Amino acid sequence: MLDIELIRKKPDWVKERLKTRGEEYPPLVDNVLILDEERRSLIRELEGLRSERNRISKEIGSMKKQGADTTALEVQMKKLKERIEELEHKLSIVERDHKNLMLRIPNLPHSSVPVGEDEKDNVEVRRWGIPKEFGFEPKPHWEIGERLGILDFERGVKLSGSRFTVLKGMGAKLERALINFMLDMHAKKGYVEVLPPHLVKPQVLEGTGQLPKFEEELYKCERDELYLIPTAEVPLTNLFRDEILREDQLPIYLTSYTPCYRREAGAYGKDIRGIIRQHQFNKVELVKIVKPEDSYRELEGLTSDAEDILKALELPYRVVLLCTGDMGFSSAKTYDIEVWFPSQGRYREVSSCSNCEDFQARRMNTRYKDQKGRNIYVHTLNGSALAIGRTLAAILENYQREDGSVIVPHALRDYLKADIIKPE
Repeated sequence: MLDIELIRKKPDWVKERLKTRGEEYPPLVDNVLILDEERRSLIRELEGLRSERNRISKEIGSMKKQGADTTALEVQMKKLKERIEELEHKLSIVERDHKNLMLRIPNLPHSSVPVGEDEKDNVEVRRWGIPKEFGFEPKPHWEIGERLGILDFERGVKLSGSRFTVLKGMGAKLERALINFMLDMHAKKGYVEVLPPHLVKPQVLEGTGQLPKFEEELYKCERDELYLIPTAEVPLTNLFRDEILREDQLPIYLTSYTPCYRREAGAYGKDIRGIIRQHQFNKVELVKIVKPEDSYRELEGLTSDAEDILKALELPYRVVLLCTGDMGFSSAKTYDIEVWFPSQGRYREVSSCSNCEDFQARRMNTRYKDQKGRNIYVHTLNGSALAIGRTLAAILENYQREDGSVIVPHALRDYLKADIIKPE
């Protein structure tokens, strides 16, 4: 959520920044300001009426002690009470509408973010590794997985429908090995491992920005008013909602493995084959909660921590700075890490690392008390490190051999207790 004081003081600047994300956002600022002024006007009127009510109440009490007639004042008091109740009801509606509008305005892009409409305007920052040249036509991961007997797409569809896959044998073991490998690497860098609930309350998703805008992307348990998490970012970041942290608690580094659940409502026709875009997938997430002055340095560190996983797995990748039109709703700045897929001859996203500044903290009311006793909103950061299924797919493609087998990366051999994956 944006700072309402910033919107009041610099509305044109805020609208200009929002315009870089899409034309639909600047009009929301005007509507917010209209409701904000109505809200403040109602509050001023209510404060005046409540003060008058208190004055008359005291006068009635004094007159009754003296035995004086208070009928006229009591009639006036009744009218005041009715007017106050009327205005309180109106204020509750205005405040609800004001909050709903504020929740639909995305974060402002950082000044270093390139202005653009979509992924074609993203800017490559760096590359690591050299894509391998094969002496044969590299196969896509779904063909490799089916031939090895480790990916079962037909039974996934039989159990749950499209965009679900069953991993078997060495496929399931490779998935588990990747999870443990990533968690162990992050623990060595000071991240505290957390195992959170997979079902969360609506206000938790509101805190990180998935609600109300992206409800169609979420799986909801109607009876219990709970949602399946789309990413561990949601419960991890919300661990400190409505809390005031001590300054010496910061920075906080958290990591978590969870399944993630997404309806992929806007992904019809995209990545139909394989395990790139699934309704249920595993992911290791990183979350940082830090002081504002440290957050952009921490973003570079978080991105580097995600990159180190790919370096250890010896998978070629590149880092891309997202443009304003391609960034997530809550982010002020995002780096995507894209891993090389030989069968497609291109890089595909395997991680997004974002600094949300105080956008999520304001929605969650998460602050820390500084040395001067001031309560300051924290900055929150998050990043995939990494999406397990996509990493597994990249391993199958980059380490495939002509006979259909797949070499196990050195970093995973102790976890997997194998050097090569052969057909089962």
